[in-house]
Amino acid sequence: MSCMEPGDATKATAQLRRGVLEHCVLALLRTREMYTLDLVRDLARVSGQSVSEGTLYPMLTRLRRDGKVVTTWHESAGGPPRKYYALTDRGEQALETFVVGWREFTTAIDALLAAPAADPEPTSTAGPAVDATPRRTP
Repeated sequence: MSCMEPGDATKATAQLRRGVLEHCVLALLRTREMYTLDLVRDLARVSGQSVSEGTLYPMLTRLRRDGKVVTTWHESAGGPPRKYYALTDRGEQALETFVVGWREFTTAIDALLAAPAADPEPTSTAGPAVDATPRRTP
């Protein structure tokens, strides 16, 4: 019996990606300061995450407000000055904390997914089995 409907795996993957997007951005900024369009391109290239600038701007504003990134303006040869983002020490600490938690989480999930299926009728010495089937009363 399958519990997943068609497309559920895609939805679940999309939710996971959204959940880690902030930390993916911090990881990219760990290497160099970046312009928003650079972040969009690198996220698509590295992680397969297709995100728009419109998705990133509110996140980057929050990260700046939280002290995890700083911004600087650079002149652009082809237009107006551009805002670049760089990781701060606080952002680096947040990323390191996330990485530790992520590794613990994925190790546990990988072990769970790799485990053989449970016996459908576990044996117990704790007493008689309890029937959890919902019953209708007349």
